[in-house]
Amino acid sequence: MPRDPDGYRVALTRARALYPGVRIGRPGRARTYWATIAAMRLLRLRMSVHVTGSENVRPGAAILVGNHVSAMDPVAAVMTHWWRVTAFTKVEVFERRGAVFFRLMGQIPLRRGDEESSRWALDMATRTLADGGKLGLYPEGTRSPDHRSLHRLHKRILIPVIEANPDVPIHAITTSYPGKRHGRRRVEVALSPALAIDPRTMDSDEIVTTIREALLALGGMPYVDAYARDIKASRA
Repeated sequence: MPRDPDGYRVALTRARALYPGVRIGRPGRARTYWATIAAMRLLRLRMSVHVTGSENVRPGAAILVGNHVSAMDPVAAVMTHWWRVTAFTKVEVFERRGAVFFRLMGQIPLRRGDEESSRWALDMATRTLADGGKLGLYPEGTRSPDHRSLHRLHKRILIPVIEANPDVPIHAITTSYPGKRHGRRRVEVALSPALAIDPRTMDSDEIVTTIREALLALGGMPYVDAYARDIKASRA
């Protein structure tokens, strides 16, 4: 049952001031979420999704920190689970064609580099976890330029979310796409046990290192010690 409905309404009012004219729906609490998930499961007719480690994630709130190689990554994570997973999405997406999907899924808009937007998004993330939902984080900040490597992780959202929710378990989640089989796109999703992270006793570098090493061990992908966005900018 969602908590603090009055506080949530106040947060939506703040969002209208932050994003005037942008329809953002109900982040973390979209009433259309489950119907959308049911419809998305039809994609399994075109995709073969294999998940390992689901048993590592207990019911209730959790932070899922993933690599990011495809726009399908968040979709693959929920196609095989009846979990409410909410993720941050750049606000520009809510202004484009296809924005309706992100509203139906209740994703949290975020304007990069805007401190007030970041504070609001972090508040919505904490509300999502307090409701017992799962929060998806992709701290590379953008999709991998080579669609397979893990890149340096940003701390700007990752660390504040973890510090604000120190008792919520954190799991690594990796997604890969090893080709097709019988005309269906193959998707491999792996979930780790809860990571040994305590923001009350660990600094931000220790937290990032623990998450990075967990992702690399789980997914077996190569690591590039540079931000993905910088690599993309250098190629533009």
